[in-house]
Amino acid sequence: MTKTNFTVPGMQEATAENVITTLDQRMVALIDLGLTLKHVHWNVVGPNFIAVHEMLDPQVAAVSGMVDAIAERIATLGGVPVGTPAAVAQRRTWDDYSLHRALANEHLAALDVVYNGVVSDQRKAIETLSKLDPVSEDLLTGHAKELELFQWFVRAHLESSSGQLPTAQASTEKGAAQKV
Repeated sequence: MTKTNFTVPGMQEATAENVITTLDQRMVALIDLGLTLKHVHWNVVGPNFIAVHEMLDPQVAAVSGMVDAIAERIATLGGVPVGTPAAVAQRRTWDDYSLHRALANEHLAALDVVYNGVVSDQRKAIETLSKLDPVSEDLLTGHAKELELFQWFVRAHLESSSGQLPTAQASTEKGAAQKV
């Protein structure tokens, strides 16, 4: 992680480095999420195509805005946000999205698993930042609210009228897709 020789007034440089590292992990995850959502947007087929296709673009735009806000916070703290494809791929700690052309419900089931990971990691980052920087914590908390809403949009397509979610026990994208 490249860092300049300053941070915001009132914050120790060691604290800033920890905050920057946490924010960088979220930036990478959200860059990946935005690309995954766009991939699904391009590759969704079937009876619910248009509903899913049109639902995803606002999510892509919002996630892009989150990435920008995090990158700017990293820069504000004296860090250097690096979002080039090779740098993002190098810092990514999870496998690539595993579905290509698939039915809407299959992609939605897989996205539910993706959102499980993104939201869980977002909440862990918020907890970490609560001890380090309330400004960065607030930023990620606002993003978590939107990410959780997006997951609800996805789940609403999958949920039965009795409130059952077929992806409840799924741990992989392909496993979730097979349950719908």
